[in-house]
Amino acid sequence: MDVNKEDDGILFVRFSDPTSADETYPTGRYLVADAEADGSIFLDFNKAYNPPCAFTDFATCVFAPEQNHLDFKITAGESYPHKNH
Repeated sequence: MDVNKEDDGILFVRFSDPTSADETYPTGRYLVADAEADGSIFLDFNKAYNPPCAFTDFATCVFAPEQNHLDFKITAGESYPHKNH
């Protein structure tokens, strides 16, 4: 899984999983990861959230890279109603 370190030091993850088909945003979700004291990275999927383009047509969003397409469901975090999809 790719984790991006932003200029401000935040560890940022874009991912998708099988819930994107009908439970979460179709192009994936975002997550801010936590760095542990030993240098490991902790992913708390309860903090997963929809990208800005889930809320407006005027936002652009970067999709999850292929290596961040998970083959198991992440049922934690923000969901997305697929009313128009």
